[in-house]
Amino acid sequence: MRVLILGGSSEASALARALAGCSSIDAILSLAGRTIAPVSLPLPVRIGGFGGISGLVNYLRAEATDVMIDATHPFAEQMSVHARAAAAQTGIPLIRLTRPAWRAQDGDRWTEVADMRAAAEALGHIPRRVFLTVGRLQLAAFVSAPQHFYLVRTIDPVGPNHGLQTACFLEARGPFTVADEERLMREQAIEVLVTKNSGGTASVGKLEAARRLGLPVVLVRQPAGGLAAMHDIAEVIAALEAHHRPPAPRGV
Repeated sequence: MRVLILGGSSEASALARALAGCSSIDAILSLAGRTIAPVSLPLPVRIGGFGGISGLVNYLRAEATDVMIDATHPFAEQMSVHARAAAAQTGIPLIRLTRPAWRAQDGDRWTEVADMRAAAEALGHIPRRVFLTVGRLQLAAFVSAPQHFYLVRTIDPVGPNHGLQTACFLEARGPFTVADEERLMREQAIEVLVTKNSGGTASVGKLEAARRLGLPVVLVRQPAGGLAAMHDIAEVIAALEAHHRPPAPRGV
């Protein structure tokens, strides 16, 4: 069975490792190429876009793909839209693997917003020291709020044309411990955390650290999806096996 995994998340990497040992599944992992040095994985990897919905449709047909798995980042909205459209056009089954969103706990001071522009507006007019962990491609929304100091943490370098007037940049790949996140926020005198509700465990430490410090958090909600999601790799593998299993013989 030929399987295309649309990756870009830790769940996609974990699924790739799990499927690498399945002799009945011929899987390939597709990455958009936005991360400069992706983690090495035991499956064939293709890097780059497909050229829109039509390009993805052509790829699925050319590769005789049996099942497509959308395991992109929860905020990779465009790719998920393309995957649903391509699945509808080809009739290829589509499975969505993602992590559940974080839920507020006692002591959290969250302001939940719909997008990055709303996150920048939620910071207010009074200058604040902001810990910004929204990814390097989302910084443009905060150029409109130059009164704040931004501590920006990304996996890859931001580059010189970020547009932020007062900012300090850190390059680091998680996961980060709660203790390390709390220490960083204290050392940088952070007053508010801005992040995406990506869910999962790899980056939840910053939320726990903010809770310990009593800091407010501006949290960007996950985009609404149009497909029921699975949250467990074993569940995805079971679905693949069910698809691959031949139909039971009919009684005479």
